[in-house]
Amino acid sequence: MKRLTVSNGWLICDGRLLTGKAGGVAWWRGNIRPDEARSFGAGVTRFVPGRIGPGFTDDLDALTETMIAGGQAALDHNYGLWYDRRRDDHQRVRRMNGDVRPPFYEQPFARSGRGTAWDGLSKYDLTKYNPWYWSRLKEFADLCGRKGLVLLHQNYFQHHILEAGAHWADFPWRSANNINSTGFPEPPPYAGDKRIFMDELFYDVTHPVRRSLHRVYIRKCLDNFADDSNVIQFTSAEYTGPLEFVRFWLDTIIEWKRETGKNPLIALSCTKDVQDAILADPVRRGAVSLIDIRYWWYQADGTLYAPESGQHLAPRQHARLLYPGPTSFAQVHRAIREYQDKCPDKAVLYSADDRFGWAVLMGGGAIPNIPGLTDEALLAAIPRMKPLDMSDERADQYALAESGRNYLVYAASGETIQVDLRQTKGIFEVRVLDPKSGRLISSGDMVTAGAKVDLRPKVQPCVFWLTRQ
Repeated sequence: MKRLTVSNGWLICDGRLLTGKAGGVAWWRGNIRPDEARSFGAGVTRFVPGRIGPGFTDDLDALTETMIAGGQAALDHNYGLWYDRRRDDHQRVRRMNGDVRPPFYEQPFARSGRGTAWDGLSKYDLTKYNPWYWSRLKEFADLCGRKGLVLLHQNYFQHHILEAGAHWADFPWRSANNINSTGFPEPPPYAGDKRIFMDELFYDVTHPVRRSLHRVYIRKCLDNFADDSNVIQFTSAEYTGPLEFVRFWLDTIIEWKRETGKNPLIALSCTKDVQDAILADPVRRGAVSLIDIRYWWYQADGTLYAPESGQHLAPRQHARLLYPGPTSFAQVHRAIREYQDKCPDKAVLYSADDRFGWAVLMGGGAIPNIPGLTDEALLAAIPRMKPLDMSDERADQYALAESGRNYLVYAASGETIQVDLRQTKGIFEVRVLDPKSGRLISSGDMVTAGAKVDLRPKVQPCVFWLTRQ
């Protein structure tokens, strides 16, 4: 099994930098027409009786091979929006019967065999778990471990409790859909007969029943992958909830770690105010392995877009109110550097925009999306480097360095790069890479340390890798 670890601020797999795209899974789309199936994307816990393959019940070995072939290093997984396709109409009505339609988006919880949920099937028991759902995720995680891939496991999926009311209609936690007395109001208070705002109640861990259910469910998320190093645990897809719930989530993880002796990778993925509060907490900070920049960013003009937590708004609802602008290479680099400098023991993911792989890398970030960067020696060398401020402080030049041994320099323009080698000795070989393809385009040139060295880019942008001989 290949092992994923955080070391020197990098996320590395068996000693080499992990690079590639992070794909997601289908939330609800699909049908059983073979000519359309491939367009519906991956679905680790999607089930189509009698049909195996893309768009149906995925062959997990084939899915992981497809990820590798497509340069995808990670899969971001959350459970589906509803179990069967009848809810695709986004109506909030109670179904007359249980005549469900595939594909089925299996839920984490088992049916109780008692009562009738809103979808016409028996109610869920939130203390019992769907064995097929969890065994599929476990099988996928094991395959990831063997093949050097990563499962980003979202414990929850906030989409059910905000936005369209149809997302709440069949949700297992809704009081009408389970036998566990979860205490949510019935009938649901749909705003304008359309929207649902159930986040305040869902994240309220002072409610004794819901608190207990959350605690055992979080532990289930940990138990299922206890021996898988290639799984990173996240609070929830689309999480914009309150600080208190993240504290509770981390406290449950800390308790589990103390009892089991296991040390899973935990990602802090939430709004910036919550991230900063957790990182200022000496106890809970220690449980965090990675910081995920996903729900905030620096805009291209340098101003911060950072919606506040607990506003009862999903990420796209925040965006509709605040009209954020796009980011840029320099601002992605800035965001990662700030957290690398503040938390050098943690890796930093940048999930807000996957177009700036080299900015992520040069900032010291995790899983940069850089197609074609396959040089084994370079991927092994980068985790020994740290971000370095360039001597001439040019805005379009960035560097990583393992002092005296390795230097990686990115230049956005065609102007001469100056690398300060005054504090080291020896002869360095200069290799040149094309960042657009990730490929080596020249090697063999030598420079002597002990002075500032000028390098002229051969392409725009350009990457230089200097290694001491």
